[in-house]
Amino acid sequence: MSMSTSTEVIAHHWAFAIFLIVAIGLCCLMLVGGWFLGGRARARHKNVPFESGIDSVGTARLRLSAKFYLVAMFFVIFDVEALYLFAWSTSIRESGWVGFVEAAIFIFVLLAGLVYLARIGALDWTPARSRRERMNLETNSIANRQR
Repeated sequence: MSMSTSTEVIAHHWAFAIFLIVAIGLCCLMLVGGWFLGGRARARHKNVPFESGIDSVGTARLRLSAKFYLVAMFFVIFDVEALYLFAWSTSIRESGWVGFVEAAIFIFVLLAGLVYLARIGALDWTPARSRRERMNLETNSIANRQR
């Protein structure tokens, strides 16, 4: 590497090097500033979380139903669907009818999945109650037919 090419490389990347130095320096400054300005008291009571003046009751570990996680996954799936459709809608002119048909198929497949989930009861929060209601409806309809 000759002297002129190394000078050219330095001249070409000086702005990025200054950016890195400033970013790292700013992070270090904030960490050191927090350490200097922060409190030094180490007591058992200091580590207890303060929530609006109300003492904490119980543990922070909650046992949630598996249904909660199932609904969270459904939300993520349909949120990503909205993201894809938004990206498609920004390029609708470039994609033309082919893109429209592909988006329609995409929406149809997701709606078919949603209908399937609703039919198997995956979206019911209380499946035992739903089964009881369905059984009551069936027994009522059978009783009405026999009359």
